[in-house]
Amino acid sequence: MDDRQAIARLKEAHEQIKNEIHKVIIGQEEVVDQLLLAIFSRGHAILEGVPGLAKTLLVSTLARALNLSFSRIQFTPDLMPADITGTEVIQEDKASGSRTFKFMRGPIFAHVILADEINRTPPKTQAALLEAMQERQVTIGGERHVLPAPFFVLATQNPIEQEGTYPLPEAQQDRFMFKIKVSYPAWDEEREVVKKTTADIEQEVTTVLDADDMKACQTAVRRVPVADHVVEYAMRIVRATRVGEEGIPDFVKENVAWGAGPRACQFLVLGAKARAALSGRSAATCEDVKSVALPVLRHRLLTNFAAESAGITPDDLIGRILAVTPDKDVGAAGGGEAAPVLKSGE
Repeated sequence: MDDRQAIARLKEAHEQIKNEIHKVIIGQEEVVDQLLLAIFSRGHAILEGVPGLAKTLLVSTLARALNLSFSRIQFTPDLMPADITGTEVIQEDKASGSRTFKFMRGPIFAHVILADEINRTPPKTQAALLEAMQERQVTIGGERHVLPAPFFVLATQNPIEQEGTYPLPEAQQDRFMFKIKVSYPAWDEEREVVKKTTADIEQEVTTVLDADDMKACQTAVRRVPVADHVVEYAMRIVRATRVGEEGIPDFVKENVAWGAGPRACQFLVLGAKARAALSGRSAATCEDVKSVALPVLRHRLLTNFAAESAGITPDDLIGRILAVTPDKDVGAAGGGEAAPVLKSGE
């Protein structure tokens, strides 16, 4: 199929997947939208929220709707890297008596990996995910083992408990495309949750896409065109977070210790492409970039003591950066001035 047909199919599949997810998950529209943007962009995501908000159920339901293999890894303080990636064991040939090493695959060898409570395991074990997330492979005993495609790591973490937790290092957080905040449900949504989960009702989730379909959809997202001025808009947003960059706002200098790197620009553009494609549009806009700025940047912006003491969060700073960053979306090309908007009859 051509690009236009692929985008139409992608939009249709997107709506079907959301409908299947909402058979099980009540509300959380923004969370579901951002999660789907991440996976169609071939990215990973962190879901942060207090216990009991159905983060685990959301990820497992998504895997069922996509007919993908699913592994849930419960991260604990005693979890070792080999418990994730797998290990080599000695196997004896009873006929010859010879012994050889055989690789036993770990739970990382699945399409969708739920890294549950990822901040409860030490950095050594957290780092076992780095190669898998970036290279889509693991190396054991000098031998390379390719992971199945598509491959997503969807991690959850609890933001309120500090005892027995190991915050993810900034370098590993940067591997995640999105950090998605999962908030409490609204009144009507919570009432519906209580009614459904306390009754003898089991919802069946219908498969919408398989692994090959998902790879085709990811390719279609990558083929969505993006104009130079949209790329430059994403770059202006990211560069405005960097202390020491020329021309950044004063509130950034006062409240930011460390800004976002080039990977943030890549994910802003990819997220914008995915949002355009899932909406059935054939090109990404600055509005698409703006809509994914919070989940892309909130875990890449390190605030200083002044911001923390004043209660200023990364989300607050990103909102202010978006407010002061010029949007050249209307008829602009490159870094030039936006073309005037003509009214009827002019």
